[in-house]
Amino acid sequence: MSMFEVLRRFGTFALLVFTGVVLVFLLLHLIRIPLVLLAKVLEISMRRLDGFVARHASKPPAGPKNQFFHHPTVTREEAINVHA
Repeated sequence: MSMFEVLRRFGTFALLVFTGVVLVFLLLHLIRIPLVLLAKVLEISMRRLDGFVARHASKPPAGPKNQFFHHPTVTREEAINVHA
């Protein structure tokens, strides 16, 4: 069935409605493409950030946790400098 047969059988309005629906369908898909790309960029960024945070949070501390008291193991230099 050609376009002219559809035009003759259903009228101009039906052909315009069909054309409008096809154009809206294409427009929605064109709008969807940047949104899908943005979602992919966000997913990759969040995955990298999560890995970074998990790596640093699971690392054991480098020094003593309590900075107000001396470490229980005293070095020889510290023991010599005690004046009591």
